[in-house]
Amino acid sequence: MADTIGFIGLGLMGRPMAKNLLKAGFPLVVHSRSQGPVDDLVSAGATRASSPADVARRATRIITMVPDSPDVERVLDGAEGVFSALQPGSIVIDMSSIEPATAVKLATRAAELGGSMLDAPVSGGEIGAIDGTLSIMVGGDARAFAACKPIFDAMGKPERVIHIGDAGAGQVCKLCNQIVLGGTIAAVGEAFSLARKAHVDPAKVREALLGGFAASRVLEVHGERMIKANYKPGFRTELFAKDLRNVASAQSANGAPAPVSAVVQQLVNSLVAQGRGKNDYAELGKLIFELAGLE
Repeated sequence: MADTIGFIGLGLMGRPMAKNLLKAGFPLVVHSRSQGPVDDLVSAGATRASSPADVARRATRIITMVPDSPDVERVLDGAEGVFSALQPGSIVIDMSSIEPATAVKLATRAAELGGSMLDAPVSGGEIGAIDGTLSIMVGGDARAFAACKPIFDAMGKPERVIHIGDAGAGQVCKLCNQIVLGGTIAAVGEAFSLARKAHVDPAKVREALLGGFAASRVLEVHGERMIKANYKPGFRTELFAKDLRNVASAQSANGAPAPVSAVVQQLVNSLVAQGRGKNDYAELGKLIFELAGLE
């Protein structure tokens, strides 16, 4: 019989990820701050838990998917947190995007309690979460990763589930991912701005670029968003701003140069300051249009 999995955090990403675990046949225990998603998962076959500690009492494979480092620390090591009831041999899988140093600290704490912890942030957005095609970058013990590979495969494409290295390595990889995303979204926005200023159809430019070396998932998905002015969130700008703060912190701690991501961070911060943080982070392209004097 499949391991019972606990899932904490049923937001935009967590809810479809949890549903894919149910579809794969895993018994599931769920908890979230909002009861609507919990009710939805219970109606689909999951069991309700009253707290993170209650999840830990019911499951030995526990996934967390919450917004930021303080949220993960509270869910795991706060009052009625997972660590207060962790069973020996349990594996905690944090799939949030948090600071690498926090991931290392929490993994050390899990080991002290007789368990282990994997940091396993994802890429692919809401579409990937719904379709079960996420890329999953994992840091932590290799044996724990092997034990949890079937769980990851239920939420992501098996060939895109990669063990990166020791605790914290998954989070470092996710920060690298966000650097590339931010720089590419900004570049696509600049390219479309030039096309529009030169009275060339950006949709045709996108079509042509997708056939060459400039092709990317960002150009495909977010380029289409920019052309259609569709900024309904798959990933909110305010969460991207949080990730870029973590990027800046890690770059500073490791002495890594950051000329491009520093500019992108300031552009994203300006979107949040304008009250546009709830929109999709592809709105970074729209901001560049505005800087060019375009609608």
